[in-house]
This record gives sequence, C-alpha cells and structure tokens, in this order.
Amino acid sequence: MHTTVVFAGGPPPDPGTLERTRRRLDDLPYDRSVAADGGLHLAQDLGVAVGLVIGDLDSVDADRLDEATRGGADVDRHPTDKDATDLELALDTVLASDADRAVVVGSPEGRMDHLLSTLTTIAAPRLARLEPEAWLGDDTLLAVHGTRELHASPGALVSLLPVNGPAVGVTTDGLRGPLRGETLEPGTTRGGSNRVVGDTACVSVDGGTLVAVIPGGAA
Repeated sequence: MHTTVVFAGGPPPDPGTLERTRRRLDDLPYDRSVAADGGLHLAQDLGVAVGLVIGDLDSVDADRLDEATRGGADVDRHPTDKDATDLELALDTVLASDADRAVVVGSPEGRMDHLLSTLTTIAAPRLARLEPEAWLGDDTLLAVHGTRELHASPGALVSLLPVNGPAVGVTTDGLRGPLRGETLEPGTTRGGSNRVVGDTACVSVDGGTLVAVIPGGAA
C-alpha cells in the first residue's frame, strides 16, 4: 500500500499534542508527504521534510518555504482567487498519483469553518479509493464509503456522522450500540457517542458516506 501524508494548515498544536502526533507518524509507514500551504509549518515542526508544497502560499512563512525548497521540495503555487481550498488541491494531487491511502495531519485548533471543511473534504466521494482519514491533534476522522475497520482501543468513543446525504444500510460490529442495516439521515444523532467494546470495530455502509469520528483516540 502506498500512503501519502498531507499536512494541513492551522494554528500550531500545543507541545504535548505535537509530540503525540510525532509518535503516531513514527508508527505510520508512508511513501510521500505533501504540505497544503501553511501545513508546511506543521510538517517542519514534526521533523518531516515534504516533497511538495501546494496552495496559494498566503499562509506559509517565506523563510520556511526557502528551507523546504533547499531540501528538495517542489512548489505548486496557485492563485489566491481559486475555487478549492489548499487541502482539496493537495488531496486531488494525491488522487492523481499511485497512492492508495491519504492521511491528513492537522491541528484541532483554529477556525470552525476550516475544521468542518476538513471533515467534508475527506468525505468527498471522488476520494473514496484513498480511504482518507484526518488526524486533528488527538482526534481521528475516517471517511467510510464501504466497509472500514476502526483500530481504536476498547472503550473509545466513536460517532458516525452521515455526510453528503443519507447513509444507507449502516451496519456495525464491535460497538456497544449496534446498527443493523439502518439509514442515518443528515442531522440525526443516532450514530453518535457509541463505544468500542472489543479490540477492533468495523462499520459498513451500502450507500452514501459516513465520517467516523474518534475523539482523542488513535485509529
């Protein structure tokens, strides 16, 4: 499997969160790393040399960008007036590559619209083959388009959020409150605040898209 890590912009996480993210990355085999604009700062703070910086570059420090290019990073600069976020541009670049998986690493801090945009972006149907996920500090978001295993500790919270319309035929295994072929409409809380009861849990959907949110847990 070819995995690409995409670093998203946002305020820097606190030192403790940064160190926990660094340990998670140490356990993740990946082939390539991409920074979406100011996500370069996060990558560098984590000690990761990215291969590409993409975006309108309105949030990246010039000295940091120079450091990245001296280290061999390519730069794909886009106009400020564009129809996609820097993160979306980065994920589309990953989609056009031979990657099988995309892991977005970002900050849990910052503007609410940016955080919600991350959730909806990873859930885009066109990105389904990348099995996108996002690490926002200690929280994990997983896009579920078919069947997906949730590697979370027993007792971990899991909330299943339907996006892009109804999620049809939702079935879970390994969660305290089971779902058996149910339809979750947008706005419902039926899939919220569940808990893992075994070493692994699994969720599947026959149609539509879910985002599984694991607060403060590793997936």
